[in-house]
Amino acid sequence: MRAAAAIPAIVLLLATTGPSKADSLSFETIEKGRYLAVVGDCVACHTQPGGQPFAGGLPLPTPFGTIYAPNITPDRETGIGDWTDDEFVATMHEGLGRDGAHLYPAMPYPAYTKATRDDALAIRAYLATIAPVKHAVVANQLPFPFGMRFNMRVWNLLNFTPGRFRPDPGKSAQWNRGAYLAQGLAHCGSCHTPKTFLGADKDDRYLQGAVLQDWLAPDITPDSRKGIGAWSEDEIVQYLRTGANAWSVASGPMAEEITNSSSHMTGDDLHAIAAYLKDSGAPTSEGSSERVAESDPQFTAGQAIYKDSCAACHLDSGAGAAQLFPRLAGSAIVQSDDPTTLIRMVLQGSRGAGTGDAPTSPAMPGLGWRLADDEVASVVTYIRNAWGNAAPAATAREVSDLRDRLR
Repeated sequence: MRAAAAIPAIVLLLATTGPSKADSLSFETIEKGRYLAVVGDCVACHTQPGGQPFAGGLPLPTPFGTIYAPNITPDRETGIGDWTDDEFVATMHEGLGRDGAHLYPAMPYPAYTKATRDDALAIRAYLATIAPVKHAVVANQLPFPFGMRFNMRVWNLLNFTPGRFRPDPGKSAQWNRGAYLAQGLAHCGSCHTPKTFLGADKDDRYLQGAVLQDWLAPDITPDSRKGIGAWSEDEIVQYLRTGANAWSVASGPMAEEITNSSSHMTGDDLHAIAAYLKDSGAPTSEGSSERVAESDPQFTAGQAIYKDSCAACHLDSGAGAAQLFPRLAGSAIVQSDDPTTLIRMVLQGSRGAGTGDAPTSPAMPGLGWRLADDEVASVVTYIRNAWGNAAPAATAREVSDLRDRLR
């Protein structure tokens, strides 16, 4: 439930080196840490394509510049092999590097602060067992003035509240487990919550969707139209385990998250997260958005393009094919206020997640090579307003701008 690139799921430890005490740790602790590292999707940020696991160096674009994920292998010179437990926990809980320097929230310590010390140290125990890799990474390459770490003191005062997760006594043990995972190590809000101009979460719009790296991490609140309120708990679990359900097929950073992380989580934890998301306390907005009339020329033009280019897979009814071609009728992401992901998929196509339970990665071809900007805008507008859907029209300017950025 994260988008990634969002920074699809970021476990960024802007760090240097440290000691490893793997020999003195129990198998149970190490295995627990391995599992929690999977929950946190650490590999997504700390492993370059084709690189050694957790050796860092992956560039992470942010609105303020590019940060490079550090080496978190147990190498003593360039990794975290010489770190103490307290130094590792300070990184997770307080966003502090080994030298006390403030880290940037691309490493989602505002979420990790909710993890227990035992869970943080279990992750450290697991990292101590992986192969050390000598790979020096200069993590902070942000331009002035963003590269000045002391700015983070002010950012933290305004935007960061350290502290462990507190269970809600009015909720079930399952709900609290889901909240602990979603709010903490799984850091769902890091992608799915809109950001302020300073890059902090807008807490009053928690999990209501955000655009990151030209993907929309969609609303995952219980909203019945724009969120996942229409999804059953089992459908949420199916999506997180396989990357697809009767409503949607994961794409972009979310497909990567599912491949790396949620598809490997236990059924109990997936059901716990689903129970939490179904009752996350977020406001539900019934009612519809502004709707483009069927008589509108853009709607009419889009309908013809859809019939010619899309209906073979998604059907004239917009019902799609479960687990293969996403349902468009009633789709939350289709009706999102921001059409970025839908425009992107028409332009470039996409490939869904491939998981153990669903190894076939469904794919959609891009149509941008043969559709002009106004035609893409028309078919997107039609899809967003057909079959009872309701959403603002897309514009040729939005398509043109996105096309240019994707180049």
